[in-house]
Amino acid sequence: MVAQAKRYFGTDGIRGRVGVAPITPDFLLHLGWAAGRVFAANGRRRILIGKDTRISGYMIESVLEAGLSSAGVDVRLLGPMPTPGVAYLTRTLRADAGIVISASHNAYYDNGIKFFDSQGNKLADETELAIEAELAKPITCVDSEHIGKAKRVEDARGRYIEFCKATVDRGFRLENLHIVVDCAHGATYDVAPRVLGELGATLTVIGAEPDGLNINAGCGTTEPEGLQRKVLELGADLGIAFDGDGDRVMMVDEHGELLDGDDLLFIIARHRQAAGILKGGVVGTLMTNFGLERALADLKIPFQRAKVGDRYVLEDLRTRGWLVGGEASGHIICLDLNTTGDGIVSALQVLVPLVEGGVSLSELKRGMTKLPQTIVNVSSDAPQTVIAVARVADAVCRAESTLAERGRVLLRASGTEPLVRVMVEGEDQQEVERVAEDLAHEVRAAARP
Repeated sequence: MVAQAKRYFGTDGIRGRVGVAPITPDFLLHLGWAAGRVFAANGRRRILIGKDTRISGYMIESVLEAGLSSAGVDVRLLGPMPTPGVAYLTRTLRADAGIVISASHNAYYDNGIKFFDSQGNKLADETELAIEAELAKPITCVDSEHIGKAKRVEDARGRYIEFCKATVDRGFRLENLHIVVDCAHGATYDVAPRVLGELGATLTVIGAEPDGLNINAGCGTTEPEGLQRKVLELGADLGIAFDGDGDRVMMVDEHGELLDGDDLLFIIARHRQAAGILKGGVVGTLMTNFGLERALADLKIPFQRAKVGDRYVLEDLRTRGWLVGGEASGHIICLDLNTTGDGIVSALQVLVPLVEGGVSLSELKRGMTKLPQTIVNVSSDAPQTVIAVARVADAVCRAESTLAERGRVLLRASGTEPLVRVMVEGEDQQEVERVAEDLAHEVRAAARP
C-alpha cells in the first residue's frame, strides 16, 4: 500500500518564506482552524503556542490563535520559548498539543510551524494528513459560547529552566568554568544564560539581543566563528552555541576548535557507557561522519544510521529501544530526558563528564578522529528532481569511482530549505574538496532553468 503524500507538511512541520505561500496570514489562519478541528474532535481542547524571536512571529501567533479559537480550542501563549521547552510544557501542562512558530536555523525572513502531540512528540503522519484534509474545507466557526479562550502562561520560562537544571544531579556545579554562550539572538537568549548562571558558571553572553531581524545572523550554530574568536580572546574554558529555536547545540573548546554534533554524541555516549546508563547504542544519520562510527565501534557501542532528519533519528531510537542519537548539525536527542532535540540539556550532558573528570573540553573529545568531510549547498527549487537527472547520477558514479574504498558520497534534498546538499567524505581533505566541488558543479548545471 502506497503512503498518502502530504502537500504541506515536510520533515519538520511547514516552513517557508514569510509572505510567500504557504507562510501567509490567510493560510496560517486556515491552518490554525484545521488543526483545531482535528484536536477538538472529542470536545474542547487546549493547545500551547511558543515561538522564537523572528519579527513575523507576532503575526503568525495572532492568526493561529484566531484559527484555533474559531474551532473551539483554548490557547495558552508561551511567548519566546525554545522548541524543546514547548515539547516539555505540552506534557507537563497537560495540553492536547503544542505549536512552535520557528524556522530553526534559517534567516529571519523564513518562518514555520511545528506541532507536538500531547506527549511532546512530533505529530504522526496520520494526524498531519488529517489536518491537511481539514485544510481542503472552508473555514467555519463554532457557536459563540464554544469559542476558545486565550491566556498567557506567565511562568513558562521558569518552568523550563527548572526542568533543564533537573536533568543533572542536584550537586552538579559549574563554578570553576568561564563559558561563552552564543544564543543566536534566538529563543534561548534568556533561558540558556539563566540555566548556566544558576548552576554557577561565569558567563560571557553574546547573541542575546534579539530585534526580530538578527536571529542566526553571523552567530549561533550556523556561524560559530564569532564564538570561537571570543573564547580565544577571553581565554575562556569553552563556548556553547545554540541555533534560533534552541534544539541544536555546538561547542568550542579552550583552543577555539569547534565540536559539532558528532563530537558531542561521542562524548555523551562514552560517558553514559562508563556510567552504565547508555542502554543500547547510538543512532546517527546518513550524514554522520564515519569517524564517529569507528570510534563507537572501538568502544563496542552499536551504531545505526537513519535518514537525515531528527524525526527519523527519533523513530529509529524508539524502534530499537535506545536513548541517544543525533546529527552533526547539533540536533541531539537524549530520549530519557526530553522527547526532541534539546540544545541546553545536551550541553549539560557534555559538561557533566567534563566537571566530573576535571578535564578540558579538548581532552574530553579525544578518542574520535573524524574523516575530512565537505558539504556544498546548491540552491534549487526542485532538489529531488535535480538529484534524479542523469548527468548528476553519472557524476555521482564518477565521484564514487574516484574515492574508491577511501570515502563516500551523498546527495540529498534538504528537508527545510530549497537546497541540494552535496556531501563528500574521505581520507584526504584536498581530494574531498575537489570531488565535492566537481559534483556540485554538475548539480548546479542541472538546477539551471
